[in-house]
Amino acid sequence: MSVLVTAIVLVVTFGFGGSSPSRPAAARATAGRSGSSVARTTGSAPTTSTVPPTTTTTTGPGTLPQTSTLPSATSPQFHAEMADLWQAVVTGNANAGVPAFFPVGAYVQLKSIPNPQTDWRQRLFGVFALDVGAAHTLLGPAAATAQLVSVSVPTQYAHWVTPGVCYNSIGYYEVPNARVVYREGGAVKSFGIASMISWRGQWYVVHFGAVLRTTTGQGLVDTPATGPGTSAYSSTC
Repeated sequence: MSVLVTAIVLVVTFGFGGSSPSRPAAARATAGRSGSSVARTTGSAPTTSTVPPTTTTTTGPGTLPQTSTLPSATSPQFHAEMADLWQAVVTGNANAGVPAFFPVGAYVQLKSIPNPQTDWRQRLFGVFALDVGAAHTLLGPAAATAQLVSVSVPTQYAHWVTPGVCYNSIGYYEVPNARVVYREGGAVKSFGIASMISWRGQWYVVHFGAVLRTTTGQGLVDTPATGPGTSAYSSTC
């Protein structure tokens, strides 16, 4: 895969606070991509999550053309996106995280595949909903008091994915393995965001629990850990 590696060599950490209500569940650990540990749940997405509308006619970032701007992980929009993602995790409702998820309109522009809108709705967002459910399960009964501390984005791993790679007709930046750091029961814990990609100078979650999967119908949590964890490079698209 042809990529242009950025010259930025720092990890950006953005702080948060607050908590949200949730429901209890149980989880188990298994092996994930590149030997990482994941929390896995079986079955369908949480019942509180419904597939959002996929219209591309309303005004939004997905209706506008792509740019080559490297996203910031310290912007107010990124802060708001990660707060929405955390709300989705603590409630188990993936719809709450839609603002943080790659826009359907952008996906339609990006992908050189038949019916990209349907693929976004049935596959991409469907898997995201399962992963949100798995992350909610990981938090367990203490989810109601869990607090988001920070999201660390390993900007040194950001790279430009050229058009023509992975059925994409438009280029974009991708960054793997950002870390969601939270405090639960007095302990600092974390898990990863498998992949975020850019649209018009903003980061969006595109693969939450894993990029590659060997099973279907199961949610994954990327590399859960005690403490803030460590990001690793992965030349994904």
